[in-house]
This record gives sequence, C-alpha cells and structure tokens, in this order.
Amino acid sequence: MMGGLPGAGASAGFLGWLEATPLSAAMRGSLWLYPIVEIFHISGFVMLVGAAAMFDLRLLGWSRLLPVQALARHLLPWSVASVLLVVPAGLLMFSAHPHDFIGNRVFQLKLALIALAGLNALAFHLGIYRSVGQWNANVAAPAVARLQALASLALWLAVISCGRLLAYT
Repeated sequence: MMGGLPGAGASAGFLGWLEATPLSAAMRGSLWLYPIVEIFHISGFVMLVGAAAMFDLRLLGWSRLLPVQALARHLLPWSVASVLLVVPAGLLMFSAHPHDFIGNRVFQLKLALIALAGLNALAFHLGIYRSVGQWNANVAAPAVARLQALASLALWLAVISCGRLLAYT
C-alpha cells in the first residue's frame, strides 16, 4: 500500500500496539481468518448498500405505490444489522495492517466518502424527510429528496469502488 497521511507518526504508538495484538497477528497469520472476515464485511456492505439503494430508487420514482415510510421502517433493521457486520469486520481487517491502511489514499477516500454518505442520510432525515407525509405514496418525492437519493447512490458506488481498489493499492 502506498500514500502518506500527514501526522501519521502521532498515531504510530496506537497503530503499533494494534498491530501487535494477538487478534491482529491472527488476522495476518491465518490462511482463512482474513478472507472470512472480509466475506462478512462485504456481506454487510451488500445489505447496507442494497437497503440504501432500494430506498433511494423509491425516492427517484420507482414503486411509487409503496409508501416511503413503510419502506423506511422495513429497511432500517437491515441497515442496522449490516452495520453490526461491517464495522467490526472492517476494524478487524484494519487491525491486520493498520500502518498500511492509515497511509493509503484510497482508504482515506473510502472513509471520507462513508462520512459524506452518512452526512447525506442525516441531512435527509433531519430535513426533507420530516415532510414525508405529504409525499409518502403515489406522489413524486421533492426535488431535494431526489437529489439526495442520487448523491447517496453515487457515494455508495464510490465507496464500493474504493473498497475494491484497496486490493490493488
């Protein structure tokens, strides 16, 4: 992996400790542990991005007869479950090579894109979603909701792309 994060030396103590933990050593030393953890990470991302994409496509006009609020209530448990897979698995993978990941520009971009996707979702739920009763079913979502849905789809596609590129950088 390549790249360089300014100030990475300040976190070298923690990263060194993390890399020396028995779990980190097991992640590096086992033929099967890292790939199994990666499968859980990817499976969780499939659930998370799948749920987000289905919701975003509804906002963009697909399946207008399906109420937005009902779809949101249905997809939320899937999103929460996916985070319970993605985060621990991602932390385990990070622990195997923390110095490499922390300095990798693609990894940094992936984290930034995830943060932006989260902020986009937060802005949606604190903003236009508060008026969902007016456009819940059989009505086009407001333009701002459609714009946020497009941004969500683009951000998650970019996150997936960065995740794949990590294997090559």
